[in-house]
Amino acid sequence: MKVRIGVGLGPHEDFVEAIDHAEALDIDSLWFSEVVFGEHTDPFIAMAYALSRTNKLKVGTGVAVLPGRSPVLVAKQLASLAALAPKRVLPVFGLRPARDPERQVFPAPRGARGALFDETMQVVRLLLTQDTVSFHGQFHTLDTASVRPRPRRMDIWLGGSARAGLERTGRLADGWLGSFMTPSQTLLARRTIEQAAREAGREIEADHYGISIALAEGGIPQTLLAAARSRQPDIDPAEVIPDSWEAAQDLIERYIDAGLTKFVIRPAGEVRTIRPFLDDFAAKLKPLERDLPEP
Repeated sequence: MKVRIGVGLGPHEDFVEAIDHAEALDIDSLWFSEVVFGEHTDPFIAMAYALSRTNKLKVGTGVAVLPGRSPVLVAKQLASLAALAPKRVLPVFGLRPARDPERQVFPAPRGARGALFDETMQVVRLLLTQDTVSFHGQFHTLDTASVRPRPRRMDIWLGGSARAGLERTGRLADGWLGSFMTPSQTLLARRTIEQAAREAGREIEADHYGISIALAEGGIPQTLLAAARSRQPDIDPAEVIPDSWEAAQDLIERYIDAGLTKFVIRPAGEVRTIRPFLDDFAAKLKPLERDLPEP
């Protein structure tokens, strides 16, 4: 059981410096969001670039959309990254883009996005674990498809907070990364995931539960307030969006008490340069990383 805390990196002119400085500070991981209609770097491109410049840093997607993508190309990308940097690739997938206009980029039949997600995930798994795959499903058809080199192990996490998404995590994934949820809500979410995993004859490792946290120094931006309220209309956004490093420390400790061990901290608003944020992160939050006794 290891508490580990990474940084969510948005669009920055000092993108390269951020990667190099994160490695120098021995930060656990950098996470790249999928924002197509914006200045964000594509998460798969960002992961490849960051891995090529570093030796220890882990990289993840927070969160990439799965349905609407080719499962063969997804598996090939993940396998290629894992071959270049074993044990440093942390893919997290979600059901749909956070921004509604981007849904057109990831097409799915009306009313079938969840079913498409499940089948795409199934095919990705098969390609990453079998020499050749023949598959004839509702959405995908493959004949003797293969991905080389196959990774020894590739953990795939899922995001989401709706009950259907939590149950999907239990059935199909190796871990979960939530957002905009209180510690008590994440405890219930974990129980839902664990129950779904048991019903599917599976088990998710105890330290494969985490959450993404926006740190809003200087106040919560209106766009973030709107996003938080749309996700959690009955919760005060201040409960899940800390406004200082000290508040973030307290919130992380309460999440740990609720059973989470993995965290992604990202700036809630624009920052002129990322270096001071990384320096503060290393000073304020990195000391919270530690090993915990097995439950």
